[in-house]
Amino acid sequence: MTPFDFEEPIRTERVLMRLLTEADIDAVYSYQSRDDVCRYLLFEPRDRETVAAKVREHATHSRLEKDGDYLQLAVERVADGRVLGDMYITVKSAENQTLELGWTFHPDAHGQGFASECATALLRLAFDRMGAHRVIAELDPRNEGSIRLCTRLGMREEAHFREDLWFKGEWADTGVYAILDREWRALGA
Repeated sequence: MTPFDFEEPIRTERVLMRLLTEADIDAVYSYQSRDDVCRYLLFEPRDRETVAAKVREHATHSRLEKDGDYLQLAVERVADGRVLGDMYITVKSAENQTLELGWTFHPDAHGQGFASECATALLRLAFDRMGAHRVIAELDPRNEGSIRLCTRLGMREEAHFREDLWFKGEWADTGVYAILDREWRALGA
């Protein structure tokens, strides 16, 4: 798999995906502080100080090469510069050429196709520029919106692990969706 250095924003028709900056703290806080947004995330709603620390940490990650490398990208609407959410891409296994995607958006941006647009751009990056063999998304199977997104992207359910994760005071399931490079190419995306 070819390493990738994030040197310039990724632009789609309506959004710009770029590294997070200190200027994004309040925008990220506006959705990461919400119960409804964090319901299926691995963390509880965050206070502004925690969001600020995370944004500063994420801003330092700009290379995908080895296991655990990641990009956490601000999703900025081109029309008005508003940060709508963030996208995540990480090297799950360099040896097995596997990447993982994730996403979090402010509820005001739900249902408008922004996540599909961004995830499609990151799948192009993964398969066309980096030469990934496989891209996965791990999610809470109760998160119907993320499941619909995976399906729209051409990903298929590969696994549904029952009560494999102690999550917010209870046992929870994990769903795994995936797409292979040849499946991506067959979509003509």
